[in-house]
Amino acid sequence: MKLNLTVKNINKYVAGEFVQKYHYSKVFPRLTSHYLGFFQNKSELIGVVTLGFGTQPSATINKLMPGLKPKDYWEIGKMCLIDSEEKNRGSQVLSEVIKWIKINEPEKLFLYTLADGIVSKLGIQYQASNFYYGGYFYTDVYLSKEGEKIHPRSSKELCKENAKFCGKEKIFWLTKEFCKLKGISRVRGKMFRYIMPLSKKARKMLDTSSTVKWTNNDYPKEKDLEWKIQTDDGYKLLTEMPQMNLSVVNINKKNVESYQRKDNEFFG
Repeated sequence: MKLNLTVKNINKYVAGEFVQKYHYSKVFPRLTSHYLGFFQNKSELIGVVTLGFGTQPSATINKLMPGLKPKDYWEIGKMCLIDSEEKNRGSQVLSEVIKWIKINEPEKLFLYTLADGIVSKLGIQYQASNFYYGGYFYTDVYLSKEGEKIHPRSSKELCKENAKFCGKEKIFWLTKEFCKLKGISRVRGKMFRYIMPLSKKARKMLDTSSTVKWTNNDYPKEKDLEWKIQTDDGYKLLTEMPQMNLSVVNINKKNVESYQRKDNEFFG
């Protein structure tokens, strides 16, 4: 079914309310430049997509395309849609995102995103939209005893506490002893890369300038998901996704609350 979609820039609180209601993760990327709202028949908000960067904008694109800079791409931070039986809704929204970028920021070469394999996400919507797949890399996250998923870059306060615990001035990764004390697990899984070239020049660059091989006919499937958990003897392969409770936001509380409107703030 073809949707009658209108794309508008919305404020962070409208986006926050929508994402925290419908998305599996309530936490937003720190570096967000655009909150795009997708309205069906001009009035019903049925989707939100954020454009910005991950934690290392320059390093991310330069590792994939040496010489490029953050000005050359956007990264999808959040893509959230109202639950629907319409199988192609995600593809239509992504098509509108691409159109919006080409019209409003034609200098952009690429639209980049990641599918979080740690929570069993394969990037099915990107696959259905013929994004190019660029393989995977492993990443680590922490899981609190309550099941909260904590990105290492969100563990600053925990690292401070851990440093005091082990008598050091500063640490960057939680120690095994501290994790045991706090009931925290360190889990490793895959992140799947996807990219959409926004011009013929960009499409050619995928073949001639990229450090990874891009394909749109060999996408990851469920059998490609993998999880490992840290033990005293290294990492142990798990047979299934570790239990998570993505509604818990203790460590990530500040991030989540920053997207919740206060009574005296304009909600437009």
